[in-house]
Amino acid sequence: MNIIISNSSNQPIYEQIKEQIKNKIVVNELKMGELLPSIRSLARDLRISVITTKNAYEELEREGYVETIPGKGTYVANKNVELIKEEQLQKIEKLIDTAVSIAKITKISKEEMQNILDIYYEEE
Repeated sequence: MNIIISNSSNQPIYEQIKEQIKNKIVVNELKMGELLPSIRSLARDLRISVITTKNAYEELEREGYVETIPGKGTYVANKNVELIKEEQLQKIEKLIDTAVSIAKITKISKEEMQNILDIYYEEE
């Protein structure tokens, strides 16, 4: 599994892993019922602690994205993809609400905000 860890990020490593796996599930790169790498295997591949990988998997399980079957492994849960997208949309709406509030306070126009959004969408 292709996961990129950034040591310069303010986000803890386990959260970086969790978010990247969630993203792969949302865009259907990881399909329902698909077996994830074992905790040890992923930790070895990423050159990180097994505890860090375990924390990421536990968070994903708590949030309903994966399910662990003892002795068999961790699988992508049979969660509704539309429900996952709705959860992501709610997060985006909260962030946009904050951005728009700041923009209004600082008198940044809607057009300037659109330009900023366009720039971020153009980046890869």
